[in-house]
Amino acid sequence: MSDGRSTNPESAIPGWRLILSDAGRLWASREEPFSLAAFHAGAEGTVDADSLEALQAETDRQEAIAEEANTQEAVVTETAAGQTWEQALGQVIS
Repeated sequence: MSDGRSTNPESAIPGWRLILSDAGRLWASREEPFSLAAFHAGAEGTVDADSLEALQAETDRQEAIAEEANTQEAVVTETAAGQTWEQALGQVIS
């Protein structure tokens, strides 16, 4: 049964499940957890908004945080081959 308020989660925001609360607030929860690096960088796996457009913007923001964190982690990992952690970190920061 449909109440006319539901959205199509598969096509609305790929990779995110959408929920419409009883109060009319939209929520999105990421289907796959973010990496540990993304989590530590502040990427949130569940977000909310007042409109689908705002929810899309917020999920895009979370994906960008995760992408940046994953890129930084890859740089550190690649740079760290054969180095101490302090040497590798010093190269990434400088």
